[in-house]
Amino acid sequence: MTKLIGLSGSLRQGSYNTALLRSAAGMMPAGSELIVETIRGIPLYDADLEAEGIPEKVTALKDAIAAADGLLLVTPEYNNSIPGVFKNAIDWLSRPDADIKRVFGNRPVAVIGASPGGFGTILSQNAWLPVLRTLKADFWADGRLMVSRAGAVFNQDGSLTDQKIEDQLRKFLGGFVVFARAARQGAPADSA
Repeated sequence: MTKLIGLSGSLRQGSYNTALLRSAAGMMPAGSELIVETIRGIPLYDADLEAEGIPEKVTALKDAIAAADGLLLVTPEYNNSIPGVFKNAIDWLSRPDADIKRVFGNRPVAVIGASPGGFGTILSQNAWLPVLRTLKADFWADGRLMVSRAGAVFNQDGSLTDQKIEDQLRKFLGGFVVFARAARQGAPADSA
């Protein structure tokens, strides 16, 4: 069983990105699962707070990611970049420095996102690249999913209503699962 952890970078109750993450969890390929985790409850990063000890919420999330085969980041786009609350969570997950390798090192990571605007989350997704590179994550670059005009893609309860987007999401997830399985087995993704 290939196990992925999924994180939405939004705290908003009606978040399109959280809806996209939930949709993804419900359409995983056979032999895989996507566990939806949350960044809610992670405090603002403060080195003084870190000196007192890593918050329990952060420790639990780090352990979940470290035990998984891959990580799916579902990112909104705020002011043409990464939402501060999402970057803050990743900053905490990389503390202390000694845990970076355990949590992120060579871990398959993919990024998707939804936006009410017309460009999806292309700038936010691009802004994640240097962060993931610094953390030595194994970024899956063979697929891209940027949901534009998200207000027309989800209904009031957050269910995905657009068949084209659903098909793209299924294809994306299938490719990422193949990549994560190959990484776990130490083989190139195209030979899996």
